[in-house]
Amino acid sequence: MYDNIIHHFLSNAFCGILVYMSGHNKWSQIKEKKGKTDAKKSQVFSKFAKLIANEARAARSSGGQVNKDAPALRAAIERARKENMPSDNIERAIKKATEAGAKALEKVMYEAYGPGGAAILIETLTDNTNKTAQEIKHLLSENGGNLASPGAAAWAFEKTAGVWKPTTTVPLSEEDLNKLSALVEKLEAHEDVQEVITNAE
Repeated sequence: MYDNIIHHFLSNAFCGILVYMSGHNKWSQIKEKKGKTDAKKSQVFSKFAKLIANEARAARSSGGQVNKDAPALRAAIERARKENMPSDNIERAIKKATEAGAKALEKVMYEAYGPGGAAILIETLTDNTNKTAQEIKHLLSENGGNLASPGAAAWAFEKTAGVWKPTTTVPLSEEDLNKLSALVEKLEAHEDVQEVITNAE
């Protein structure tokens, strides 16, 4: 059932956030209709820069040097390179981690349900968890979704090698698919959102 799960990372139609879905279904067809634009690519690179800078901060030694071989940082850099992020952008993001006053951001995952009962995981990087939580909640409520309690949506996914994948999918009507598409696009446009994963079929 899950042999055709497609992994789109940051190059997909929705500003480049991780979205998983079973292949050759209505959800993937909707996403394929959305093309890459320069604005979306810029947003993708901006999100990667934030992620790389955060991982670089965590990889700093006591002397302030960044260990580029740190697994999390190396993985973030590789993902950025796969999306053709310029090397200069990557180096600037790493350098930012060594600047005075640089502080680590907090990784927070929000769980939600969208149109048609689709489960949604929203991974963020933020320096203000209260503000981000309120903004995510507002985006959900304004676009047919609801914030869920921890574990209420995560049960529909499993994390393997650091990647979330759905263990069960939900078939949606065309109307609900379009609503979910709009919701995901709004979530991905938020500056703190790094990944959006849904189990829509």
